[in-house]
Amino acid sequence: MAIGWGKSFEDQIEEANQRASKDRHAPKSKGVLRKEQALESLRLSRARIEEQLEKAVHPAHRAMLMKALQAVEKEAEELSQHTRES
Repeated sequence: MAIGWGKSFEDQIEEANQRASKDRHAPKSKGVLRKEQALESLRLSRARIEEQLEKAVHPAHRAMLMKALQAVEKEAEELSQHTRES
């Protein structure tokens, strides 16, 4: 987990995984599949950014990566919010 970041993103991923395991036997709509794929893509992006952040030395690069991490987390939160409302 990145320094200073809460577990909200990981909680969202866990919730999505739990919903997915509950609904494994029910056919999923294309919209649900797209949202799950988008969340997985965001999870992978977050992991890649965190890996780069661990290696980053220059302050400007670190700042850029932190902004990217914020954007990924915001998008995941919005996607999760939209999923819960549906």
